[in-house]
Amino acid sequence: MNYKETLNLPSTAFPMKADLPVLEPSMLERWEATRLYDRVREVRADRQIWILHDGPPYANGHIHIGHALNKILKDIVVRSKSMFGYNATYVPGWDCHGLPIEHQVDKNLGGRKAEVSLVEKRALCREYAARFVDIQREEFRRLGVLGNWKAPYLTMDHLYEATIVRELGRLFGAGVVYKGKKPVHWCASCRTALAEAEVEYGDHVSPSIYVKFPLDPGAAERLPVLQDQRSFVVIWTTTPWTLPANLAIAVHPDAPYVIVKSADEYVIVAKERLEATVAAARIQGSQVVEEVPGRR
Repeated sequence: MNYKETLNLPSTAFPMKADLPVLEPSMLERWEATRLYDRVREVRADRQIWILHDGPPYANGHIHIGHALNKILKDIVVRSKSMFGYNATYVPGWDCHGLPIEHQVDKNLGGRKAEVSLVEKRALCREYAARFVDIQREEFRRLGVLGNWKAPYLTMDHLYEATIVRELGRLFGAGVVYKGKKPVHWCASCRTALAEAEVEYGDHVSPSIYVKFPLDPGAAERLPVLQDQRSFVVIWTTTPWTLPANLAIAVHPDAPYVIVKSADEYVIVAKERLEATVAAARIQGSQVVEEVPGRR
């Protein structure tokens, strides 16, 4: 007797191995052939609209784990909204402007960089961005992310750019655009402004010092114990080169401060920094005279 035949073993049509490298492409092809995304939109056409308008990735290079995490989480949100009954739409897009694309084009040009006109360079940048839009689109689709991949928005589309100019004109007409001055990061070699995200700082150990500033007589009048006394406020800074330009000292209105007597002078210090300040400044024979809030 074959004892195996006497057992009520589970039976399934599922393969023993998932074989995802083979299964996933065929699954994506089936989604495409059956117009899965469009059909879901059609079924939900009369439902409340919910749109995830993608904050665009940059059209430069292949996707990495950060892109994957971003897109997969967004896909989960969109699918969840659809399952809750919304007409959930995902609108992908790409940021096609900026220094990284220009930098890569310059690298590709090599010694020809100086010979290329600005018009030609912009055309090369557009070609470079379009190439990586197509590459990243296929990589995002390979992740199984459902969306309107046939009609993404691109910041380099002329219609998109015209819309931006039109809206800027509307804001200007409303009187909310003004001219002013603002410090910006500047790249001398690229001859362009830099965004905050494009600025990298190396590790640097800065000198720090404690400085005591004479207390303004007007402030001393609000503290009777300091009247007619040599009074100071202690500050700590890692930018001592800015001290000549200092005009005032700020205190937190709700933070506690202590007035400390040392020899023939009085010093105001933040209460929670008293021990550290006394030790670092090597203040001898200090005595706390009074505790006061910053608002005084």
